[in-house]
Amino acid sequence: MSFDSLIPDTALSVAGLTDYIRLLLEEDQHLRQIWVTGEVSSANNHRSGLFFTLQDPNGTATIKCVVWNSQLAKLAQTPIRGEQLIILGSIRLYPQRGEYQLTVWQALPAGAGLQALRYQQLKKRLEAEGLFDLERKRSLPIHPQIIAVVTSPTAAAWGDIQKTLKHRYPGIHILFSPATVQGDLAPASIVKAIERVERDGRAEVLILSRGGGAVEELACFNDERVVRAIANCPIPVISGIGHQRDESLADLVADVSVHTPTAAAERVVPALSELYNQHRQRVAALREAVHESGEIADNQLQSLKHRLRRLGLERLVQQEVQKISWRRQHLLQVTMGRSQQASQHLELLRQKLASIDPKAVLQRGYAVVRQENGAIARSAAELTVGDDLLIQLGQGEVKVKVVEVNEPPRRQGRQDLNG
Repeated sequence: MSFDSLIPDTALSVAGLTDYIRLLLEEDQHLRQIWVTGEVSSANNHRSGLFFTLQDPNGTATIKCVVWNSQLAKLAQTPIRGEQLIILGSIRLYPQRGEYQLTVWQALPAGAGLQALRYQQLKKRLEAEGLFDLERKRSLPIHPQIIAVVTSPTAAAWGDIQKTLKHRYPGIHILFSPATVQGDLAPASIVKAIERVERDGRAEVLILSRGGGAVEELACFNDERVVRAIANCPIPVISGIGHQRDESLADLVADVSVHTPTAAAERVVPALSELYNQHRQRVAALREAVHESGEIADNQLQSLKHRLRRLGLERLVQQEVQKISWRRQHLLQVTMGRSQQASQHLELLRQKLASIDPKAVLQRGYAVVRQENGAIARSAAELTVGDDLLIQLGQGEVKVKVVEVNEPPRRQGRQDLNG
């Protein structure tokens, strides 16, 4: 029996099903001209019109809406985030996206939105308690060695933070405390992740991060439980939540707030290359200062010599010569000591840079194993018997074939914290 014989004649294509649903929605008399009330949770201007989202006050349901530019000036009330409106419109379905939205013909004011009102009330109450005061803000450590990150393990933000930290400050130790950062369970999950970092006690600074998203998806960062967890955290907290237009309560209570996860990682550690350049500038400034001091001392010496010659006082000349000689010797000793310290520091930085040079690692006997697609093989679990591999040595390359795959070793790089 073939599968074709099992498919009924009434089966529809995706386009056919979508078109059928579109006809049901757009031909329904109630949906061709319908009044809907709700709160504007987000609004974005586009060259073709104003796109916004209308939601129930309790946030249980949302619908996408659009006002075309030709109709925008006719509205009694322009949709603004946080306001509650009564909308007149018709339902339209877009087959390409399989989505429906409300085409708006009129919008009437219906008072301040409940969600916006709750946000303002909570903000004022926490502000009255002093949770947003500048005096509470703590400065970030200049050179942290252990950093904790609270975000979703599946989010792009986690990968961006790891990449930025390792690029700017190789050797940094990252403690990952996973959390859900969207939905009803997110506030409790974030609080638990922060408490997990506190119990561990090793981190010097904590990054709370999430990638960009709609306003509705960032509601967990306005939850009172999350705000108080940040305020009570014993270590400095930097928030890197991916939104440009809106400021969450988590941003207000954090010690430092930036707009993206990458910006948070850049703020928390300096770039090693920048530190090296700063050191070289200090060494150059020190040498210039020493040279200038030597010239000043030499000029003073010559001036005193001429003065003593004019006075004709042989004994005073000898005394002054001895004093100047002692001062010159003391200056040389101090200068040599500082120069030696600067050279030692420079050598330490050079050795550190050399130690993290991939070519130097290969010269010590290590190798880089790449798969056929060029990706670096980091785990035996990624390989199968028969795969062709390219091994890059300190001198030359070797092509091999996998004949056996053993159990992968336990990871040593990143350490996850599980509550």
